[in-house]
Amino acid sequence: MQQAAERPANDDNAGQVVVTLPDGSQRAFPGAVSGAEIAASIGKGLAKAAIAIKVDGQVMDLTTTLTTDAAVEIVTRTTPDALEMIRHDAAHVMAEAVQALYPGTQVTIGPAIENGFYYDFARDEPFTPDDLVRIEEKMHEIVDADRPFRREVWARDEAIRHFEGMGETYKAELIRDLPEDEVISIYWQGEWHDLCRGPHLPSTGHVGHGFKLMSVAGAYWRGDSSREMLQRIYGTAWRDKKELDAHLQQLEEAERRDHRRLGREMDLFHFQEEAPGQPFWHDKGWTIYTALLDFMRRKVRARGYTEVNTPQLLDSGFWRASGHWDKYRDNMFIFDAESERPSALKPMSCPGAAQLFRHTQRSYRELPIRMAEFGKVFRQEGAGKRHGLMRVQAFTQDDAHIFCTDEQLEDEVVAMAELIEEIYRDLGFTDVIVRFATRPDERIGDDRDWDRAEAALHSACQRISLKWELNPGDGAFYAPKLDFYLRDAIGRSWQCGTIQVDMNMPRRLDLTYIDDQGEKRTPHMVHRAILGSVERFMGVMIEHYAGKLPLWLAPVQAVVATITSEADDYAQTVAERCKAAGLRVETDLRNEKINLKVREHSLVKVPALLVVGKREAAENRVALRRLGGEQQEVLALDDAISKLGLEALSPIDREGRATV
Repeated sequence: MQQAAERPANDDNAGQVVVTLPDGSQRAFPGAVSGAEIAASIGKGLAKAAIAIKVDGQVMDLTTTLTTDAAVEIVTRTTPDALEMIRHDAAHVMAEAVQALYPGTQVTIGPAIENGFYYDFARDEPFTPDDLVRIEEKMHEIVDADRPFRREVWARDEAIRHFEGMGETYKAELIRDLPEDEVISIYWQGEWHDLCRGPHLPSTGHVGHGFKLMSVAGAYWRGDSSREMLQRIYGTAWRDKKELDAHLQQLEEAERRDHRRLGREMDLFHFQEEAPGQPFWHDKGWTIYTALLDFMRRKVRARGYTEVNTPQLLDSGFWRASGHWDKYRDNMFIFDAESERPSALKPMSCPGAAQLFRHTQRSYRELPIRMAEFGKVFRQEGAGKRHGLMRVQAFTQDDAHIFCTDEQLEDEVVAMAELIEEIYRDLGFTDVIVRFATRPDERIGDDRDWDRAEAALHSACQRISLKWELNPGDGAFYAPKLDFYLRDAIGRSWQCGTIQVDMNMPRRLDLTYIDDQGEKRTPHMVHRAILGSVERFMGVMIEHYAGKLPLWLAPVQAVVATITSEADDYAQTVAERCKAAGLRVETDLRNEKINLKVREHSLVKVPALLVVGKREAAENRVALRRLGGEQQEVLALDDAISKLGLEALSPIDREGRATV
């Protein structure tokens, strides 16, 4: 059965269907027309390359029949929508392969995800690595068979009886829980079939061979820890083997850069079961952390921010008033939950900043007020979601809240975006994109306020130098936002910074200022973060640099290493001179070969080695060796200290030195 695209009737030329293509051109058809027929009318090459159609922005099967006018785009393997379809269909191919090899296995849910797909299976015996090899081989056979995907619509009761008769109790439960008006669609690929909304590629052959099964993990049915434990097989899928190989190479590089491994090797931090999701910072890790925070504090002070601090434990009344209690309660650490007045550790700093603003009556002359807070926040994260520094339960957020008037709003947003770009550049991230997330379906507040906030953000996007794109419907429940994504050294994208323009919280918390007419007005409250979670940003930064941090951030900036014990006294003198110049320096006076010392200090990513022996001591020189370098540079001690001292300046001090 074909999918029909329902549209209002076309009054002109009864029965005729007019299709508008992306270039604005139109094609008229005498009656109902399928996506495949539209592609064929454009050209033989496109007809062969087509894998789906996009009707008024919605991706549909190529067999979809249009009965009314519509805007249509032909989807091919090279268009952005293709990858999700390939991954979706790869999940179906995997499910068929599993049931062919292991009869009696039930299939449950199997979506496309970022970079790949998964499927959850109910099976008594655990899948092994050898099983994954067999399943993958079977998948290649199914792809080579090139069986067409075919869609049917069934009655709800018929579908439930059918799947129960097959022993597929999980599928039957899914169907029972679907909304009453939900269309029950079944997709066939040859003789195998599954419950699915679609859309799908024309056939299994279109999946291609750019896939690989990666791992098996446990997963509760429907994410409910009180339900059955299933087996989740993860895979990755791409347009072709070249893309797959590039992805696998990136994964290998990501493993080499994994901040958890580097954290151990560099002696930066560790985690323990007794403090889940909370890092124990070692002295070297804390040195990086505090250097980063000092840099951030200096940056925001220079931009007119004051620094504040608000309580970590707040009465639930604050969270109810702000709207967070209804939305985030399940992720909050709550005390005295059964009492009339429970309290919660703050998962964000917004209500506290609002109390600082409303503590005294404000005048328009004081605005904008820019409050920065490096506040500790707490969010409940399940054990399966926690991931080193990238996802913790307690972290510091480099938060800020700006209170301003309508007239000031756009300029403030532009200034924030410029500050975010500048800080990312200073920290070594130059590939940044902004995504403008507009109002979601579930939101609070008046649409007029949303209109004003979105208009200001859109105007700001036109003025900033960063690339930006629209992300419809992905705003916070209380505000539209600009999310800042930076790309790291191996091409991964990380969302760190955000700017959120909020008129809802100021109204809910009764924030006002006196305008130039003596009237009370509600300010805009702009939420702004740059690093986001400082812990997470540390993880991103460690992986971006593969541990080889810039000299100003390195916990140990140089080690003075001796070739012979005869140079011990001189090495101590060199170290003291370096420390006096502000460098973080250690000495290595062990009775070991210099090559061993070089190798060991390279493993912990020390940026510079000052090698000294009997000759260097006599000539008041050092041999400077750089991390990763094969050569050494022999310098007078004063020159070496001056050279390293300049490199150890933070970007702020370096800029200041350059302007003198």
